[in-house]
Amino acid sequence: MTASATTAPAVGAKTAWKIDPTHTLVEFSAKHLMITTVKGRIGDVTGTIYTDEKDPKKSTVEATLMAASLDTRTDQRDQHLRSADFLNAEVYPEITFRSTRIEGDKEHFKLTGDLTIRDVTKPITLDVEFEGKQKDPWGGERVGFSGSGKIDRRDYGLTWNQALETGGVVVGNEIKISLEVQAVKA
Repeated sequence: MTASATTAPAVGAKTAWKIDPTHTLVEFSAKHLMITTVKGRIGDVTGTIYTDEKDPKKSTVEATLMAASLDTRTDQRDQHLRSADFLNAEVYPEITFRSTRIEGDKEHFKLTGDLTIRDVTKPITLDVEFEGKQKDPWGGERVGFSGSGKIDRRDYGLTWNQALETGGVVVGNEIKISLEVQAVKA
């Protein structure tokens, strides 16, 4: 064996960052009665961001959100959204995201991935901004990202609605997603 045969080429090293759920915010919003926007959040979020400093387009993201942690600050609405009419959280407890592509530069990029809700997987593209890297007071390293996107809830089997007698529906089909993510170096 020659020296060149025993020395494998270096593969891009990735850094793992664990999502910090206490400093991460996943919000959603939808139109109610066609005239106002109702917002909520999912508080139980875990996941890992794998960054590739040499080639950011090779970075990846995996995240899991627990459907039962949905909170709109109204218990009756939360119970309905967790029910079989919407998320069916007892049968489908997890909402997952797995990235498939990153386009753009390190500061501003489009993150495309597979979003799974109620065992239905569809692609979503998020507009993401890198907010920076910082050392925390305990010696750890942290990174921050903000992002936004939207889905049509019907694509995931979330079709419950009621027609209004004056026209329109109770719940809008477009769901806007807003993210503030902080992660700590693993």
